[in-house]
Amino acid sequence: MTALVVAFFSVFFIYPAVMVLGEAFWTEETGLTFTFVGEIFSNPLYLEGLWNAFALGICSTLASLALAFPLALVSHRYLFPGKSILGALVLIPLVLPPFVGAVGVKQILGVQGSLNAFLIDLGIMSAQAPYDWLGESRFLGIVIMNALHLYPILYMNVAAALSHLDPAMEEAAENLGAGPWKRLWRITLPLCTPGIFAGGAIVFIWSFTELGVPLVFDYTRVAPVQVFDGIKDLGNNPFPYALVAVMLLVSSTVFLISKKLLGKSNLGKAPRPKGRSSEKPLAGWKGWACSALFVFVFLIASIPHLGVIFSSLAGDWYATVLPERFTLDNYEEALGHPLVVPSIQNSLVYAGLATLVDIILGVAIAWVVVRSNIKGRGVLDALVMLPLAVPGLVLAFGYLALSQEGRAFHFLVGDLGNPIILLVIAYAVRRLPYVVRAAVAGLEQSNIQLEEAARSLGAGPIRTLKRISLPLIGANVVAGAILAFAFAMLEVSDSLILAQQREHFPITKAIYALLGTLGNGHELAAALGVWAMVFLGISIVGAVLLGGKKGGLFKL
Repeated sequence: MTALVVAFFSVFFIYPAVMVLGEAFWTEETGLTFTFVGEIFSNPLYLEGLWNAFALGICSTLASLALAFPLALVSHRYLFPGKSILGALVLIPLVLPPFVGAVGVKQILGVQGSLNAFLIDLGIMSAQAPYDWLGESRFLGIVIMNALHLYPILYMNVAAALSHLDPAMEEAAENLGAGPWKRLWRITLPLCTPGIFAGGAIVFIWSFTELGVPLVFDYTRVAPVQVFDGIKDLGNNPFPYALVAVMLLVSSTVFLISKKLLGKSNLGKAPRPKGRSSEKPLAGWKGWACSALFVFVFLIASIPHLGVIFSSLAGDWYATVLPERFTLDNYEEALGHPLVVPSIQNSLVYAGLATLVDIILGVAIAWVVVRSNIKGRGVLDALVMLPLAVPGLVLAFGYLALSQEGRAFHFLVGDLGNPIILLVIAYAVRRLPYVVRAAVAGLEQSNIQLEEAARSLGAGPIRTLKRISLPLIGANVVAGAILAFAFAMLEVSDSLILAQQREHFPITKAIYALLGTLGNGHELAAALGVWAMVFLGISIVGAVLLGGKKGGLFKL
Protein backbone atom coordinates (compact mmCIF):
# COMPACT_ATOMS: atom_id res chain seq x y z
CA MET A 1 0.00 0.00 0.00
CA THR A 2 2.87 2.34 0.79
CA ALA A 3 4.48 1.68 -2.57
CA LEU A 4 1.17 2.29 -4.37
CA VAL A 5 0.57 5.62 -2.61
CA VAL A 6 4.16 6.80 -3.13
CA ALA A 7 3.95 5.90 -6.83
CA PHE A 8 0.64 7.75 -7.20
CA PHE A 9 1.98 10.87 -5.49
CA SER A 10 5.27 10.72 -7.35
CA VAL A 11 3.52 10.70 -10.73
CA PHE A 12 0.63 13.06 -10.09
CA PHE A 13 1.98 15.41 -7.43
CA ILE A 14 5.77 15.57 -7.33
CA TYR A 15 6.32 15.14 -11.08
CA PRO A 16 4.06 18.06 -12.18
CA ALA A 17 5.64 20.37 -9.58
CA VAL A 18 9.18 19.34 -10.56
CA MET A 19 8.29 19.71 -14.24
CA VAL A 20 7.21 23.32 -13.66
CA LEU A 21 10.50 24.01 -11.88
CA GLY A 22 12.41 22.27 -14.68
CA GLU A 23 10.78 24.38 -17.38
CA ALA A 24 11.58 27.51 -15.38
CA PHE A 25 15.21 26.69 -14.56
CA TRP A 26 16.40 24.37 -17.36
CA THR A 27 16.86 24.49 -21.13
CA GLU A 28 18.35 21.90 -23.46
CA GLU A 29 20.76 24.46 -24.91
CA THR A 30 22.24 25.93 -21.74
CA GLY A 31 21.22 23.51 -18.98
CA LEU A 32 20.60 25.20 -15.65
CA THR A 33 19.51 28.79 -16.20
CA PHE A 34 18.11 31.64 -14.16
CA THR A 35 17.31 33.75 -17.20
CA PHE A 36 13.54 33.21 -17.17
CA VAL A 37 13.16 33.76 -13.43
CA GLY A 38 15.47 36.75 -13.66
CA GLU A 39 13.19 38.18 -16.34
CA ILE A 40 10.25 37.81 -13.98
CA PHE A 41 11.98 40.08 -11.47
CA SER A 42 13.21 42.55 -14.11
CA ASN A 43 10.01 42.81 -16.15
CA PRO A 44 7.83 45.53 -14.56
CA LEU A 45 4.61 43.76 -15.56
CA TYR A 46 5.49 40.40 -13.98
CA LEU A 47 7.12 42.07 -10.97
CA GLU A 48 3.99 44.10 -10.33
CA GLY A 49 1.87 40.95 -10.58
CA LEU A 50 4.04 39.10 -8.05
CA TRP A 51 4.14 42.06 -5.70
CA ASN A 52 0.36 42.47 -5.87
CA ALA A 53 -0.14 38.75 -5.19
CA PHE A 54 2.25 38.90 -2.23
CA ALA A 55 0.55 42.05 -0.91
CA LEU A 56 -2.85 40.38 -1.27
CA GLY A 57 -1.58 37.42 0.73
CA ILE A 58 -0.13 39.58 3.52
CA CYS A 59 -3.08 41.99 3.74
CA SER A 60 -5.67 39.20 3.58
CA THR A 61 -3.87 37.32 6.37
CA LEU A 62 -3.66 40.41 8.58
CA ALA A 63 -7.30 41.28 7.93
CA SER A 64 -8.36 37.70 8.71
CA LEU A 65 -6.31 37.78 11.92
CA ALA A 66 -7.89 41.11 12.92
CA LEU A 67 -11.30 39.44 12.69
CA ALA A 68 -10.38 36.03 14.10
CA PHE A 69 -8.13 36.78 17.08
CA PRO A 70 -10.55 38.96 19.10
CA LEU A 71 -13.33 36.43 18.53
CA ALA A 72 -11.16 33.48 19.59
CA LEU A 73 -9.85 35.36 22.64
CA VAL A 74 -13.31 36.42 23.82
CA SER A 75 -14.64 32.90 23.27
CA HIS A 76 -11.71 31.44 25.22
CA ARG A 77 -11.99 33.74 28.23
CA TYR A 78 -15.67 34.47 28.74
CA LEU A 79 -19.12 32.93 28.94
CA PHE A 80 -21.75 35.18 27.38
CA PRO A 81 -25.32 34.86 26.08
CA GLY A 82 -25.68 32.64 23.02
CA LYS A 83 -21.99 31.68 22.98
CA SER A 84 -22.41 28.20 21.45
CA ILE A 85 -24.77 29.38 18.69
CA LEU A 86 -22.74 32.49 17.87
CA GLY A 87 -19.54 30.42 17.79
CA ALA A 88 -21.10 28.32 15.05
CA LEU A 89 -22.49 31.32 13.14
CA VAL A 90 -19.07 32.92 12.69
CA LEU A 91 -18.04 29.82 10.70
CA ILE A 92 -20.79 30.46 8.12
CA PRO A 93 -18.39 32.00 5.53
CA LEU A 94 -16.91 28.54 4.94
CA VAL A 95 -20.07 27.54 3.05
CA LEU A 96 -19.48 30.06 0.27
CA PRO A 97 -16.36 29.97 -1.91
CA PRO A 98 -14.93 33.50 -2.25
CA PHE A 99 -15.11 33.13 -6.04
CA VAL A 100 -18.92 32.86 -5.77
CA GLY A 101 -19.20 35.50 -3.06
CA ALA A 102 -17.41 37.98 -5.32
CA VAL A 103 -20.44 37.83 -7.61
CA GLY A 104 -22.65 39.24 -4.85
CA VAL A 105 -20.13 41.78 -3.62
CA LYS A 106 -19.69 43.08 -7.15
CA GLN A 107 -23.42 43.83 -7.26
CA ILE A 108 -23.29 45.63 -3.92
CA LEU A 109 -20.11 47.66 -4.53
CA GLY A 110 -20.67 48.46 -8.20
CA VAL A 111 -21.14 52.02 -9.44
CA GLN A 112 -24.91 51.47 -9.52
CA GLY A 113 -24.82 49.02 -6.63
CA SER A 114 -26.57 48.88 -3.28
CA LEU A 115 -23.98 50.77 -1.25
CA ASN A 116 -23.95 53.79 -3.54
CA ALA A 117 -27.74 53.78 -3.70
CA PHE A 118 -27.87 53.73 0.11
CA LEU A 119 -25.40 56.62 0.39
CA ILE A 120 -27.31 58.61 -2.26
CA ASP A 121 -30.57 58.09 -0.33
CA LEU A 122 -28.86 59.44 2.80
CA GLY A 123 -27.61 62.47 0.87
CA ILE A 124 -23.96 61.60 1.48
CA MET A 125 -23.16 60.95 -2.19
CA SER A 126 -24.20 62.72 -5.38
CA ALA A 127 -26.29 60.68 -7.82
CA GLN A 128 -24.48 62.38 -10.71
CA ALA A 129 -21.03 61.26 -9.48
CA PRO A 130 -21.28 57.87 -7.74
CA TYR A 131 -18.03 56.44 -6.46
CA ASP A 132 -16.54 53.47 -8.31
CA TRP A 133 -15.56 51.31 -5.33
CA LEU A 134 -14.32 48.39 -7.37
CA GLY A 135 -12.73 50.51 -10.07
CA GLU A 136 -10.72 52.53 -7.57
CA SER A 137 -10.26 49.89 -4.88
CA ARG A 138 -10.18 46.48 -6.52
CA PHE A 139 -7.24 45.50 -4.34
CA LEU A 140 -9.14 46.39 -1.19
CA GLY A 141 -12.23 44.55 -2.43
CA ILE A 142 -10.23 41.34 -2.99
CA VAL A 143 -8.64 41.64 0.47
CA ILE A 144 -12.08 42.05 2.05
CA MET A 145 -13.46 39.06 0.13
CA ASN A 146 -10.53 36.86 1.14
CA ALA A 147 -10.69 37.96 4.77
CA LEU A 148 -14.45 37.44 5.08
CA HIS A 149 -14.12 33.93 3.69
CA LEU A 150 -10.88 32.78 5.34
CA TYR A 151 -10.99 34.22 8.86
CA PRO A 152 -12.74 31.05 10.20
CA ILE A 153 -9.54 29.10 9.42
CA LEU A 154 -7.53 31.41 11.68
CA TYR A 155 -10.34 31.49 14.24
CA MET A 156 -10.31 27.70 14.62
CA ASN A 157 -6.51 27.52 14.81
CA VAL A 158 -6.22 30.34 17.36
CA ALA A 159 -9.08 28.88 19.42
CA ALA A 160 -7.36 25.49 19.41
CA ALA A 161 -4.05 27.06 20.47
CA LEU A 162 -5.72 28.99 23.30
CA SER A 163 -7.53 25.89 24.54
CA HIS A 164 -4.20 24.10 25.04
CA LEU A 165 -2.52 26.87 27.02
CA ASP A 166 -1.80 26.24 30.68
CA PRO A 167 -4.10 28.69 32.55
CA ALA A 168 -1.52 28.85 35.35
CA MET A 169 0.73 30.94 33.09
CA GLU A 170 -1.75 33.81 32.86
CA GLU A 171 -2.71 33.46 36.52
CA ALA A 172 0.94 33.75 37.56
CA ALA A 173 1.34 36.91 35.46
CA GLU A 174 -1.82 38.36 37.02
CA ASN A 175 -0.60 37.58 40.54
CA LEU A 176 2.64 39.41 39.73
CA GLY A 177 0.70 42.55 38.85
CA ALA A 178 0.43 42.32 35.05
CA GLY A 179 -2.70 43.98 33.71
CA PRO A 180 -4.97 42.46 31.02
CA TRP A 181 -3.18 44.10 28.07
CA LYS A 182 0.28 43.23 29.37
CA ARG A 183 -0.77 39.60 29.94
CA LEU A 184 -2.15 39.50 26.42
CA TRP A 185 1.03 40.93 24.88
CA ARG A 186 3.64 39.16 27.03
CA ILE A 187 1.98 35.79 27.76
CA THR A 188 -1.05 34.87 25.67
CA LEU A 189 0.00 36.13 22.24
CA PRO A 190 3.51 34.59 22.24
CA LEU A 191 2.23 31.22 23.44
CA CYS A 192 -0.45 30.94 20.75
CA THR A 193 1.91 32.11 17.98
CA PRO A 194 2.25 28.57 16.54
CA GLY A 195 -1.52 28.41 16.08
CA ILE A 196 -1.54 31.84 14.46
CA PHE A 197 1.19 30.81 12.03
CA ALA A 198 -0.51 27.48 11.29
CA GLY A 199 -3.74 29.18 10.23
CA GLY A 200 -1.96 32.21 8.81
CA ALA A 201 0.14 30.06 6.48
CA ILE A 202 -3.00 28.49 4.99
CA VAL A 203 -4.69 31.88 4.61
CA PHE A 204 -1.60 33.43 3.02
CA ILE A 205 -1.06 30.60 0.51
CA TRP A 206 -4.76 30.63 -0.39
CA SER A 207 -4.84 34.42 -0.89
CA PHE A 208 -1.45 34.55 -2.62
CA THR A 209 -2.58 32.07 -5.27
CA GLU A 210 -6.30 32.95 -5.43
CA LEU A 211 -7.47 33.05 -9.03
CA GLY A 212 -11.26 33.28 -8.96
CA VAL A 213 -11.81 36.52 -7.01
CA PRO A 214 -9.33 38.63 -9.04
CA LEU A 215 -10.93 37.31 -12.24
CA VAL A 216 -14.42 38.30 -11.08
CA PHE A 217 -13.15 41.71 -9.94
CA ASP A 218 -11.31 42.23 -13.26
CA TYR A 219 -8.03 42.67 -11.39
CA THR A 220 -5.56 41.49 -14.02
CA ARG A 221 -2.36 42.89 -12.50
CA VAL A 222 -1.79 39.93 -10.22
CA ALA A 223 0.35 36.82 -10.76
CA PRO A 224 -2.40 34.12 -10.71
CA VAL A 225 -4.36 35.93 -13.43
CA GLN A 226 -1.17 36.43 -15.45
CA VAL A 227 -0.57 32.68 -15.25
CA PHE A 228 -4.17 32.06 -16.32
CA ASP A 229 -3.70 34.35 -19.32
CA GLY A 230 -0.37 32.69 -20.14
CA ILE A 231 -1.86 29.20 -20.69
CA LYS A 232 -2.86 30.28 -24.20
CA ASP A 233 0.78 30.11 -25.29
CA LEU A 234 2.38 27.35 -23.23
CA GLY A 235 4.46 25.91 -26.05
CA ASN A 236 6.45 29.04 -26.88
CA ASN A 237 6.40 31.09 -23.71
CA PRO A 238 8.60 30.00 -20.76
CA PHE A 239 7.61 32.90 -18.53
CA PRO A 240 4.33 31.42 -17.20
CA TYR A 241 6.42 28.47 -15.99
CA ALA A 242 8.85 30.85 -14.30
CA LEU A 243 5.99 32.76 -12.69
CA VAL A 244 4.40 29.56 -11.38
CA ALA A 245 7.81 28.37 -10.12
CA VAL A 246 8.29 31.56 -8.13
CA MET A 247 4.80 31.22 -6.63
CA LEU A 248 5.52 27.59 -5.73
CA LEU A 249 8.80 28.53 -4.02
CA VAL A 250 7.15 31.34 -2.05
CA SER A 251 4.24 29.11 -0.93
CA SER A 252 6.58 26.26 0.05
CA THR A 253 8.80 28.63 2.02
CA VAL A 254 5.83 29.99 3.96
CA PHE A 255 4.62 26.46 4.69
CA LEU A 256 8.06 25.31 5.89
CA ILE A 257 8.43 28.37 8.13
CA SER A 258 5.05 27.68 9.71
CA LYS A 259 5.96 24.01 10.27
CA LYS A 260 9.25 25.12 11.86
CA LEU A 261 7.39 27.37 14.26
CA LEU A 262 4.89 24.62 15.01
CA GLY A 263 7.80 22.39 15.93
CA LYS A 264 8.92 24.70 18.75
CA SER A 265 8.87 23.60 22.36
CA ASN A 266 5.60 23.09 24.20
CA LEU A 267 6.40 25.75 26.78
CA GLY A 268 3.19 27.03 28.31
CA LYS A 269 1.11 24.10 27.13
CA ALA A 270 -0.33 21.69 29.64
CA PRO A 271 -3.53 19.73 30.08
CA ARG A 272 -6.17 21.86 31.69
CA PRO A 273 -6.92 20.68 35.26
CA LYS A 274 -10.11 18.63 35.39
CA GLY A 275 -13.16 20.41 36.69
CA ARG A 276 -11.54 23.79 36.19
CA SER A 277 -12.44 26.33 33.56
CA SER A 278 -10.72 29.55 32.63
CA GLU A 279 -13.97 30.95 31.18
CA LYS A 280 -15.33 33.85 33.21
CA PRO A 281 -19.12 34.35 33.18
CA LEU A 282 -20.14 37.81 32.04
CA ALA A 283 -23.48 39.23 33.06
CA GLY A 284 -25.22 42.42 32.11
CA TRP A 285 -24.03 44.71 29.36
CA LYS A 286 -20.53 43.17 29.20
CA GLY A 287 -21.92 39.77 28.24
CA TRP A 288 -24.22 41.29 25.65
CA ALA A 289 -21.30 43.34 24.26
CA CYS A 290 -19.39 40.11 23.59
CA SER A 291 -22.47 38.66 21.91
CA ALA A 292 -22.79 41.84 19.84
CA LEU A 293 -19.18 41.46 18.65
CA PHE A 294 -19.93 37.99 17.28
CA VAL A 295 -23.20 39.17 15.72
CA PHE A 296 -21.44 42.12 14.06
CA VAL A 297 -18.75 39.93 12.49
CA PHE A 298 -21.40 37.43 11.38
CA LEU A 299 -23.45 40.17 9.69
CA ILE A 300 -20.40 41.62 7.92
CA ALA A 301 -19.30 38.17 6.78
CA SER A 302 -22.82 37.47 5.49
CA ILE A 303 -22.75 40.39 3.02
CA PRO A 304 -21.38 38.25 0.14
CA HIS A 305 -24.00 35.58 0.85
CA LEU A 306 -26.82 38.13 0.86
CA GLY A 307 -25.49 39.69 -2.33
CA VAL A 308 -25.52 36.32 -4.11
CA ILE A 309 -28.99 35.43 -2.82
CA PHE A 310 -30.52 38.81 -3.75
CA SER A 311 -28.84 38.73 -7.16
CA SER A 312 -30.31 35.29 -7.85
CA LEU A 313 -33.79 36.56 -6.93
CA ALA A 314 -33.54 39.95 -8.65
CA GLY A 315 -35.92 40.73 -11.44
CA ASP A 316 -34.60 44.30 -11.68
CA TRP A 317 -31.76 45.55 -9.49
CA TYR A 318 -30.15 48.74 -10.71
CA ALA A 319 -29.21 51.77 -8.59
CA THR A 320 -31.40 50.62 -5.68
CA VAL A 321 -30.59 49.35 -2.21
CA LEU A 322 -32.60 46.17 -2.76
CA PRO A 323 -34.01 44.62 -5.95
CA GLU A 324 -37.14 46.42 -7.14
CA ARG A 325 -38.71 43.09 -8.00
CA PHE A 326 -38.10 39.55 -6.76
CA THR A 327 -38.57 36.51 -8.97
CA LEU A 328 -37.72 32.82 -9.21
CA ASP A 329 -37.37 33.04 -12.98
CA ASN A 330 -33.58 33.07 -12.73
CA TYR A 331 -33.57 29.64 -11.10
CA GLU A 332 -35.97 28.28 -13.69
CA GLU A 333 -33.98 29.78 -16.57
CA ALA A 334 -30.70 28.56 -15.09
CA LEU A 335 -31.95 24.98 -15.08
CA GLY A 336 -32.75 25.33 -18.77
CA HIS A 337 -29.48 27.00 -19.71
CA PRO A 338 -27.23 24.82 -21.89
CA LEU A 339 -24.29 25.42 -19.52
CA VAL A 340 -25.86 24.80 -16.11
CA VAL A 341 -27.29 21.28 -16.02
CA PRO A 342 -24.35 19.72 -17.95
CA SER A 343 -21.90 21.49 -15.62
CA ILE A 344 -23.68 20.06 -12.56
CA GLN A 345 -23.59 16.60 -14.11
CA ASN A 346 -19.90 16.99 -14.95
CA SER A 347 -19.04 18.13 -11.42
CA LEU A 348 -20.95 15.22 -9.91
CA VAL A 349 -18.97 12.78 -12.06
CA TYR A 350 -15.59 14.45 -11.48
CA ALA A 351 -16.06 14.88 -7.73
CA GLY A 352 -17.67 11.45 -7.27
CA LEU A 353 -14.81 9.59 -8.94
CA ALA A 354 -12.22 11.70 -7.11
CA THR A 355 -13.88 10.94 -3.78
CA LEU A 356 -13.84 7.21 -4.55
CA VAL A 357 -10.08 7.44 -5.21
CA ASP A 358 -9.64 9.38 -1.96
CA ILE A 359 -11.53 6.79 0.08
CA ILE A 360 -9.41 3.91 -1.24
CA LEU A 361 -6.10 5.74 -0.86
CA GLY A 362 -7.08 7.51 2.37
CA VAL A 363 -8.04 4.33 4.25
CA ALA A 364 -4.90 2.58 3.00
CA ILE A 365 -2.67 5.46 4.10
CA ALA A 366 -4.37 5.74 7.49
CA TRP A 367 -3.97 2.00 8.06
CA VAL A 368 -0.25 2.17 7.30
CA VAL A 369 0.27 5.27 9.46
CA VAL A 370 -1.68 4.06 12.52
CA ARG A 371 -1.57 0.27 12.44
CA SER A 372 1.79 -0.59 10.86
CA ASN A 373 5.31 -0.19 12.21
CA ILE A 374 7.14 0.11 8.88
CA LYS A 375 9.88 2.66 8.64
CA GLY A 376 8.96 5.87 6.86
CA ARG A 377 5.25 5.88 7.73
CA GLY A 378 5.72 9.35 9.24
CA VAL A 379 7.16 10.52 5.94
CA LEU A 380 4.15 9.03 4.14
CA ASP A 381 1.79 10.88 6.48
CA ALA A 382 3.63 14.16 5.81
CA LEU A 383 3.68 13.51 2.06
CA VAL A 384 -0.10 13.26 1.75
CA MET A 385 -0.46 16.55 3.66
CA LEU A 386 1.68 18.45 1.13
CA PRO A 387 -1.27 19.28 -1.19
CA LEU A 388 -2.36 21.70 1.53
CA ALA A 389 0.88 23.63 1.02
CA VAL A 390 1.14 23.47 -2.77
CA PRO A 391 -1.35 25.83 -4.45
CA GLY A 392 -3.96 24.28 -6.72
CA LEU A 393 -2.91 26.79 -9.37
CA VAL A 394 0.56 25.18 -9.53
CA LEU A 395 -0.74 21.63 -9.91
CA ALA A 396 -3.40 22.63 -12.44
CA PHE A 397 -0.82 24.49 -14.51
CA GLY A 398 1.52 21.48 -14.35
CA TYR A 399 -1.24 19.10 -15.44
CA LEU A 400 -2.21 21.35 -18.33
CA ALA A 401 1.39 21.67 -19.52
CA LEU A 402 1.98 17.91 -19.30
CA SER A 403 -1.24 17.16 -21.21
CA GLN A 404 -0.09 19.06 -24.32
CA GLU A 405 0.63 17.00 -27.42
CA GLY A 406 3.90 15.13 -27.13
CA ARG A 407 4.04 15.42 -23.30
CA ALA A 408 3.74 12.69 -20.67
CA PHE A 409 0.07 13.18 -19.73
CA HIS A 410 -1.30 13.70 -23.24
CA PHE A 411 -2.70 10.16 -23.34
CA LEU A 412 -4.94 11.07 -20.37
CA VAL A 413 -6.84 13.65 -22.45
CA GLY A 414 -6.48 12.09 -25.89
CA ASP A 415 -6.81 13.87 -29.20
CA LEU A 416 -10.29 15.13 -28.24
CA GLY A 417 -8.94 16.97 -25.21
CA ASN A 418 -11.35 15.41 -22.67
CA PRO A 419 -10.00 16.46 -19.24
CA ILE A 420 -12.12 14.11 -17.10
CA ILE A 421 -9.18 11.94 -15.94
CA LEU A 422 -6.98 14.96 -15.24
CA LEU A 423 -9.75 16.69 -13.28
CA VAL A 424 -10.51 13.55 -11.26
CA ILE A 425 -6.83 13.14 -10.39
CA ALA A 426 -6.42 16.84 -9.59
CA TYR A 427 -9.49 16.84 -7.32
CA ALA A 428 -8.37 13.60 -5.65
CA VAL A 429 -4.85 14.81 -4.91
CA ARG A 430 -6.04 18.16 -3.56
CA ARG A 431 -8.71 16.70 -1.24
CA LEU A 432 -7.01 13.48 -0.10
CA PRO A 433 -5.81 15.06 3.21
CA TYR A 434 -9.44 15.38 4.39
CA VAL A 435 -10.07 11.64 4.09
CA VAL A 436 -6.67 10.68 5.51
CA ARG A 437 -7.07 12.84 8.61
CA ALA A 438 -10.61 11.57 9.19
CA ALA A 439 -9.56 7.91 8.82
CA VAL A 440 -6.49 8.41 11.02
CA ALA A 441 -8.67 9.96 13.73
CA GLY A 442 -11.07 7.01 13.53
CA LEU A 443 -8.33 4.39 13.76
CA GLU A 444 -6.64 6.16 16.66
CA GLN A 445 -9.90 6.19 18.60
CA SER A 446 -11.08 2.67 17.77
CA ASN A 447 -10.27 -0.29 20.01
CA ILE A 448 -7.29 -2.15 18.53
CA GLN A 449 -8.04 -5.16 20.75
CA LEU A 450 -11.02 -6.00 18.56
CA GLU A 451 -8.73 -6.24 15.54
CA GLU A 452 -6.22 -8.31 17.51
CA ALA A 453 -8.96 -10.68 18.58
CA ALA A 454 -10.04 -11.14 14.96
CA ARG A 455 -6.47 -11.85 13.90
CA SER A 456 -6.01 -14.37 16.72
CA LEU A 457 -9.11 -16.21 15.47
CA GLY A 458 -7.55 -16.62 12.03
CA ALA A 459 -8.83 -13.58 10.14
CA GLY A 460 -6.32 -12.17 7.65
CA PRO A 461 -5.47 -8.46 7.34
CA ILE A 462 -8.00 -7.83 4.55
CA ARG A 463 -10.82 -9.65 6.35
CA THR A 464 -10.01 -7.83 9.60
CA LEU A 465 -10.07 -4.50 7.78
CA LYS A 466 -13.38 -5.33 6.09
CA ARG A 467 -15.24 -6.88 9.03
CA ILE A 468 -13.82 -4.96 12.01
CA SER A 469 -11.88 -1.80 11.19
CA LEU A 470 -14.04 -0.28 8.46
CA PRO A 471 -17.32 -0.60 10.41
CA LEU A 472 -15.63 1.06 13.40
CA ILE A 473 -14.31 4.04 11.42
CA GLY A 474 -17.15 4.20 8.92
CA ALA A 475 -18.57 7.48 10.25
CA ASN A 476 -15.15 9.13 10.13
CA VAL A 477 -14.47 7.97 6.58
CA VAL A 478 -17.89 9.09 5.38
CA ALA A 479 -17.41 12.49 7.04
CA GLY A 480 -14.04 12.99 5.38
CA ALA A 481 -15.46 11.79 2.06
CA ILE A 482 -18.32 14.30 2.28
CA LEU A 483 -15.87 17.15 2.77
CA ALA A 484 -13.65 15.90 -0.05
CA PHE A 485 -16.65 15.59 -2.38
CA ALA A 486 -18.12 18.98 -1.48
CA PHE A 487 -14.90 20.94 -1.92
CA ALA A 488 -14.07 19.04 -5.09
CA MET A 489 -17.45 20.06 -6.51
CA LEU A 490 -16.50 23.71 -5.99
CA GLU A 491 -12.78 23.60 -6.83
CA VAL A 492 -11.77 26.79 -8.67
CA SER A 493 -8.18 26.69 -9.98
CA ASP A 494 -8.28 23.16 -11.42
CA SER A 495 -11.69 23.79 -12.99
CA LEU A 496 -10.85 27.12 -14.59
CA ILE A 497 -7.52 25.94 -16.03
CA LEU A 498 -8.11 22.30 -17.05
CA ALA A 499 -11.66 22.53 -18.46
CA GLN A 500 -11.19 24.31 -21.78
CA GLN A 501 -14.27 23.15 -23.74
CA ARG A 502 -17.88 23.99 -22.85
CA GLU A 503 -19.06 20.39 -22.81
CA HIS A 504 -16.52 19.62 -20.07
CA PHE A 505 -17.18 22.65 -17.83
CA PRO A 506 -17.69 21.92 -14.11
CA ILE A 507 -19.82 24.19 -11.94
CA THR A 508 -17.22 26.85 -11.14
CA LYS A 509 -16.17 27.19 -14.78
CA ALA A 510 -19.86 27.51 -15.74
CA ILE A 511 -20.32 30.30 -13.17
CA TYR A 512 -17.30 32.12 -14.60
CA ALA A 513 -18.62 31.69 -18.15
CA LEU A 514 -22.08 32.96 -17.16
CA LEU A 515 -20.56 36.11 -15.67
CA GLY A 516 -19.36 37.03 -19.15
CA THR A 517 -22.77 36.42 -20.73
CA LEU A 518 -24.78 39.44 -21.83
CA GLY A 519 -28.24 40.04 -20.40
CA ASN A 520 -28.97 38.23 -17.15
CA GLY A 521 -25.73 36.26 -16.98
CA HIS A 522 -24.88 37.61 -13.52
CA GLU A 523 -28.29 36.58 -12.16
CA LEU A 524 -27.95 33.07 -13.60
CA ALA A 525 -24.45 32.78 -12.13
CA ALA A 526 -25.82 33.89 -8.76
CA ALA A 527 -28.59 31.26 -8.95
CA LEU A 528 -25.98 28.58 -9.58
CA GLY A 529 -23.91 30.07 -6.75
CA VAL A 530 -26.82 29.76 -4.32
CA TRP A 531 -27.14 26.09 -5.26
CA ALA A 532 -23.42 25.66 -4.57
CA MET A 533 -23.71 27.50 -1.24
CA VAL A 534 -26.60 25.32 -0.04
CA PHE A 535 -24.86 22.16 -1.21
CA LEU A 536 -21.60 22.99 0.56
CA GLY A 537 -23.40 24.07 3.74
CA ILE A 538 -25.34 20.81 3.96
CA SER A 539 -22.16 18.84 3.29
CA ILE A 540 -20.19 20.57 6.06
CA VAL A 541 -23.01 20.10 8.57
CA GLY A 542 -23.29 16.43 7.62
CA ALA A 543 -19.53 15.94 7.95
CA VAL A 544 -19.50 17.55 11.40
CA LEU A 545 -22.46 15.45 12.59
CA LEU A 546 -20.86 12.25 11.34
CA GLY A 547 -17.23 12.74 12.24
CA GLY A 548 -16.69 16.05 13.95
CA LYS A 549 -17.75 14.85 17.40
CA LYS A 550 -15.17 12.10 17.29
CA GLY A 551 -12.40 14.67 16.99
CA GLY A 552 -9.55 15.02 14.59
CA LEU A 553 -11.65 15.52 11.46
CA PHE A 554 -10.53 19.09 10.87
CA LYS A 555 -7.03 18.64 12.32
CA LEU A 556 -5.17 19.30 9.06
